[in-house]
Amino acid sequence: MDRFLILANSEKDVGLSLSKRISKYISEKGGTSRILARDSSGGTSGIGKGEVGDAQLALVLGGDGTMVRASRDLSDLSIPMIGINLGTLGYLCEVEEAHVFRAVDDIFLDDFSIEDRLRLRGDIFSEDGKRISRAALNDIVCYRSGSLQIASINVYVNERFLCNYYADGLIIATPTGSTAYSMSAGGPIIDPGAGMLLITPINAQAMTARSIVIGEDDKITVEAVQRHRGKTRKNEECDLAFDGDYIATIGLNERIVIRKAPVPARFLKLSQMNFIERLQRKMG
Repeated sequence: MDRFLILANSEKDVGLSLSKRISKYISEKGGTSRILARDSSGGTSGIGKGEVGDAQLALVLGGDGTMVRASRDLSDLSIPMIGINLGTLGYLCEVEEAHVFRAVDDIFLDDFSIEDRLRLRGDIFSEDGKRISRAALNDIVCYRSGSLQIASINVYVNERFLCNYYADGLIIATPTGSTAYSMSAGGPIIDPGAGMLLITPINAQAMTARSIVIGEDDKITVEAVQRHRGKTRKNEECDLAFDGDYIATIGLNERIVIRKAPVPARFLKLSQMNFIERLQRKMG
């Protein structure tokens, strides 16, 4: 591969200094590149085919948040991406900043593999039947809205009732997202290549409430329900966030249906380091 898209977080690559050095290096090796800069807010419009041109892959400069946004922005283009870590831990980033030019050399030599990673699709159904659909790489989170009181959330798997969580919220995560919010909430870490989904409650009011792992083809339905029997309160609703971005609010008798997205995220991998070795390195 010799045609690059350089997708940079302008807050981490100040003045696009590194992006410009990489672009110059690619040109000197006979390749082509174009630079697109985004700040941390990203935006939700995605990246059009015209902006990408004939790029065969995307170098994503930033951290995990930048990679998550790049996954969303590039979801319709099916080009692989590789992260250059300019942040802290960088679980999703393959390459550290000091090794970026070596990585470009390897890509020119086609010394890499492509790894497809599961994404989520969430379909939001309001009481009047309207629908919003969004995708997420890491997770979809249903959490209490407005009031400091905890939420009551029913969960169904393949139309069968699983349980009611009395909690601050609920995280539905992919294996990739198991090292994000779900891990902070006490969920397990899962190999990103595993075919499974993860349900993790946030501060559940029950000693027995634990994360639950299910199959990647299972369908999860989440709905907000009354906290108090026979007593409906106006604020009994939950907000929904996809990869950390607020998308919508659901009230009583409304739900979100979550399943595996039809199009995976494509990650370009250079090293032969397995997930356990990478995890050990990132966690020190």
